[in-house]
Amino acid sequence: MWGLIESKIKFDVPQIKCLMMQLLEGIKYLHAQHIIHRDIKGANLLLNNKGLLKIADFGLARVYMPNLPATPRVVTLWYRAPELLLGMKTYNETLDLWSAGCFFAELLTGKPMFPGQNEIE
Repeated sequence: MWGLIESKIKFDVPQIKCLMMQLLEGIKYLHAQHIIHRDIKGANLLLNNKGLLKIADFGLARVYMPNLPATPRVVTLWYRAPELLLGMKTYNETLDLWSAGCFFAELLTGKPMFPGQNEIE
């Protein structure tokens, strides 16, 4: 998906709404199964020529258990939630929602919302 944004193809508002609805429905399904993806970003979202979005790359996904100690550097830096940047030792499904919000901003603006090279930036 990042390739589409990088190539300067602009999505119109109805297309963005459709993509985000599909993404949020997919995240809702994962969370209902107690799975946290932990790496939602454009590169891990597949889009076919009919506009069907699929969530991919479950290499960092984990079964969610409350108060389970967590690895802080799981989400790609540009999509990492503030609580992880501040060193929180446990987390929950909201990580995926923050990442989805960052992706939403990318769809609207055509560029990353937080393109830092390190955690300080």
